[in-house]
Amino acid sequence: MRRTLAALLLAVTALTGTATAAFADKPVDIIVEDTAGVLDKNTLIPAVKDIDFYEPTTVAVYTRAGAYEDNFNEEVLTYARAEHPEWLSADGQKWADGLYLFALDPVGRQVGTYMGEDRKVDLADRTAIQESTYDFLRDAQWTDGTIKGIESGAEIINRPWYKSPAFLGTMAFLGLGCAAGFITRLVVRARNLRLAREAIRKGDASYSSVTADLDVTELNANTIPSGSAYGARVLEKYRVFGDSYSQATTLSNTVHAFTDKEMKKGRNRKKAEEYERIAVQLDGDDDLIADTNSLLNLAPGWESAWDRQVAPFRKDLEEVDNVVSFPGAPGTANALAAFRDAASRNLSDWAENLGRRAITPESALDRLRDARQQLSELLRQHAYAVSDAYAKTQEEARMMRRAMDDSFMRPSRRSNGILDTAYPGTVFISAGSFNHGYSAGRSSVSSARQAAAAASRPSTGYGSSGGSFSGSGSSSRF
Repeated sequence: MRRTLAALLLAVTALTGTATAAFADKPVDIIVEDTAGVLDKNTLIPAVKDIDFYEPTTVAVYTRAGAYEDNFNEEVLTYARAEHPEWLSADGQKWADGLYLFALDPVGRQVGTYMGEDRKVDLADRTAIQESTYDFLRDAQWTDGTIKGIESGAEIINRPWYKSPAFLGTMAFLGLGCAAGFITRLVVRARNLRLAREAIRKGDASYSSVTADLDVTELNANTIPSGSAYGARVLEKYRVFGDSYSQATTLSNTVHAFTDKEMKKGRNRKKAEEYERIAVQLDGDDDLIADTNSLLNLAPGWESAWDRQVAPFRKDLEEVDNVVSFPGAPGTANALAAFRDAASRNLSDWAENLGRRAITPESALDRLRDARQQLSELLRQHAYAVSDAYAKTQEEARMMRRAMDDSFMRPSRRSNGILDTAYPGTVFISAGSFNHGYSAGRSSVSSARQAAAAASRPSTGYGSSGGSFSGSGSSSRF
């Protein structure tokens, strides 16, 4: 088998010459203009930074909340002319060299791909890139869909001829498919090595922090008042802290004994990732234990511990302005704004009363829990109201509510705070989950309305305002 592969690789090398030198380049720049407010940049940007292109490429992402009937190509060009003229060629008639622009309209249900002349691909390839995102976008997974669109573009843009489907098909027909499989295996193994190293690095940082604070964590746990309902629930987590630390220690010894060759195996990469997961969780748990002890005993530094508990709620209050701007529901919008103002005052009062010992920490946490639950219900009712305003029929309204409720109940990243530990089954709806839920509901209705147009032909024109612009690009509906 090795001899066969060697012979096949020599044959491919003879055919391709020095073309195999055309390998991966990370994006030279990443510009994200999320005017629709649907992308998680903390997830998107690191993922895009890790994508390999065949040539150094500037990646731009643009989202807008438009309408179904919009000429999306025209809207993208208009935005580029107004806000990013550097995306255009010097004469303004093409997209700039080195540019790959991925555009998305989650409301108008359109997705587009645009390239500089030195990065352009044919219409069939642009359509294939767009179609690769449909499953994500139809499920309102805007960030994942965008990442997929950029990955698909990177796989096609400036693709060497020897990696084209036609050439690979010919090689497969000639029996060189095994060579492609061998190369794929090399790529997968290299990826496993990179991910394993990164997981070990992150795991080591958390594990070292936990190890350095072991004595302090034990002291904090021993002084948490077990008679407190909140303290008792955090102590339940501490009871398994030692077992988790032992597990992390074992995994640490295991993964640090791996050679590079061993880390290229998928099962060993997973062990490294498990080490990272447990170590990061422990690092959060010892902070939780410290905050619980400090706050419940009103020990020195309790103010910082309290601030960390209210931080998620305070962030949601700050984002209420974005939520109440949705049209069609003035009653629920006014209720949210009034609650925001009252709750902001209450946060200051609770901190002051804690400082004067006028209320107990348990009472303050109870009030924070009740306030977060009240905000959750107000956000839910506002979501229903704005969806009713968007729906044209009762069936559409029911469809939107079902989609929103499903979205609200999906697991989300929770803070490692005292409330989340004390009430692990409670779903606190945030401003972010409101936006995601509403988008999911609207997408559900839009998909039903546009089912017949889901496979519509791609659009390549730039409309009346495009003038003589002839840049490579097209859009389609999902």
